[in-house]
Amino acid sequence: MPPTSPPSTPRARYRAQVRDEIKSRAWEQIAGAGASALSLNAIAKQMGMSGPALYRYFANRDELITELIRDAYRSLADRCQAAAKAGTDLAGLAATLRDWALEDPQRYFLVYGTPVPGYQAPPDTTLIASEIMAVLLDAAASEEAPDDPFNAHIAEHRFWAGDHPAPAAALHRALTFWTRLHGVLSLELAGHFTGMGFDPAELYAAETRSLTGS
Repeated sequence: MPPTSPPSTPRARYRAQVRDEIKSRAWEQIAGAGASALSLNAIAKQMGMSGPALYRYFANRDELITELIRDAYRSLADRCQAAAKAGTDLAGLAATLRDWALEDPQRYFLVYGTPVPGYQAPPDTTLIASEIMAVLLDAAASEEAPDDPFNAHIAEHRFWAGDHPAPAAALHRALTFWTRLHGVLSLELAGHFTGMGFDPAELYAAETRSLTGS
């Protein structure tokens, strides 16, 4: 995706700055109380603005959440695409995913955690997410994988392949990779391994080796 052009006028630059501050305040709220408690009026108060003034930048809570989700997916998609261009394989993409998740657990949970009650993401957020899967599909297609009856099932549906064709075996491999690593990450970031006496990084590495054969 080409870089976004900077705002061309002082007014546009000011608007972009205010929107960025609103999003920053929103992330602070999410870190403290979760996305379901996000309040534009509370953000307006923090910024010394009236509620109606803030609504000129984001029409409602859902529009703000959508922007945060787009930013989160875009961040991970850009990271994965950069890794792929550098020749990273599936094991390297696993490390990329974990590094990204650990940098900001709240960002991770906004897109891969419990859905926000009453919120429905627009279709374009799925399109950004599909860029991530496209990188995984390419990496999976470049590595041999054993055949499996499930391959025939997903070959019929192609629910994640979209307009990015891939052999059924590669799609199966990418989906398995994605779901199992997210399972480990979600449990780690939610603190469910605390007190178990092992290093979650080692468990993640072991799972990666199991998935990639490396």
